[in-house]
Amino acid sequence: MTKKHAISPLRSENYPEWYQQIIIAADLAEPSVVRGCMVIKPWGYAIWENMTAILDEMFKATGHKNAYFPLFIPLRLLAKEAEHVKGFAKECAVVTHSRLETNESGELVPASPLEEPLIVRPTSETIIGESFAKWIKSYRDLPLLINQWANVVRWEMRTRMFLRTTEFLWQEGHTAHETPEEAIEETKRMLECYRKFAEDFAAMPVIHGRKSDSERFPGAVDTYCIEAMMQDKKALQAGTSHFLGQNFSRASDIKFMARSGSEEFAWTTSWGVSTRLMGGLIMIHSDDDGLVLPPKLAPLQAVILPVIHDETSRVKILENCNKLSDELGKKSFGNKPVKIEIDGRDMRGGDKLWSWIKKGIPIIIELGEKEIASESLTYTRRDNMIKISEKLPNFIQNLPAILKSIQDNIFSKALEFREKNTKEINSKNEFYEFFNDENKAGGFAISIWDGSKETEERIKRDLGVTIRCIPGDSFNPGRCPFSGNPSKYQVVWAKSY
Repeated sequence: MTKKHAISPLRSENYPEWYQQIIIAADLAEPSVVRGCMVIKPWGYAIWENMTAILDEMFKATGHKNAYFPLFIPLRLLAKEAEHVKGFAKECAVVTHSRLETNESGELVPASPLEEPLIVRPTSETIIGESFAKWIKSYRDLPLLINQWANVVRWEMRTRMFLRTTEFLWQEGHTAHETPEEAIEETKRMLECYRKFAEDFAAMPVIHGRKSDSERFPGAVDTYCIEAMMQDKKALQAGTSHFLGQNFSRASDIKFMARSGSEEFAWTTSWGVSTRLMGGLIMIHSDDDGLVLPPKLAPLQAVILPVIHDETSRVKILENCNKLSDELGKKSFGNKPVKIEIDGRDMRGGDKLWSWIKKGIPIIIELGEKEIASESLTYTRRDNMIKISEKLPNFIQNLPAILKSIQDNIFSKALEFREKNTKEINSKNEFYEFFNDENKAGGFAISIWDGSKETEERIKRDLGVTIRCIPGDSFNPGRCPFSGNPSKYQVVWAKSY
């Protein structure tokens, strides 16, 4: 007998549509009337709030302070850095008029042309650079470590909720330093923050390293990234950190008086993650019954479902549910108090249970007369869907350990999947077969590469595969399997989002 699942189609049948149905079933977001935009619903936004709170704490622990900069960027500022504007030109939304007025036909039309077009923020290097140039005068003003939580707009042709939308939420760090060594150290420090967040909180195993020149951020000297494997074996770039050298400081005239008395340009960095992390969280952990959330990011660690069969027992059962909620709320997990909710909605027990399964809550507790009489409870672990009966005192005592077990199990599953679908390949034929075989559908291929743009572009053209990162900068001996030239790096290839 075929097991029924809450999500249709299944992952194995239509992965892109499965992803969309998870978002709907878990009540995370919905499309907006504005093309390519989304409405993030309360459950989805609560997860994002947990992400931002954790990351914000990490940033502040490393000395960064939050600020806010304008949504609109004068075109002249964006145009100062040629490679940067070229990289974002096709994605820019441009404001050319102010005010609306009614024409002769009674239609609302733009009224007054602006003296200078304004770009709706696609990223903030140029507008923040304008402020940095005013704030920095001496080496004593350095390092300047700033972070911004904001929204950005990139006019995407093909959109998908959380992964690629016209407007999305993110944070962008921007820093200025006295020396290139300090700036590079900052770039790698923030990449490590992202790696730690991804693995320790999102339970998302990642590979980290440097981007190839073709894949780096427009205007950067070097871009570093974390890459995760989704359940369709594609890569998701989950966070980036950029060493900008002096490119943006020259464009924005960010200069300081050096210790030697000479005037020098600052060395800058930028780094960011976005609501794309939400997309990664959905795709890497969810199953055919709905969302699966790591306890450290879940808005609630557990929900209590009162099992009420008749009105005579209602008061007693609800009293016991409240008492249990109070006891569990005294526990902590991940240095935070455990969050519990009692679901007292008037609906069928099975429907209520499945609503929480689809939302991905780590633990679902059922408490009724039978459990009260035996001083026990029944709970379901969302990570493996196993239902367990346990004595109340034991469960209360063991709750932090159970949550840790769920967090660890979710990470282990994702890591095992990545390792199973990662292969070291140094044969061109085997490499092409790895990505062309529809039954195997690829994964991560690790191979040596000659470092040339021509080889990289040929593989991208032939297979739709790109270099996701260069995990190390060390020379790897041998011959590039694609060109026959001496190899320069060992790299990770994959199809990606």
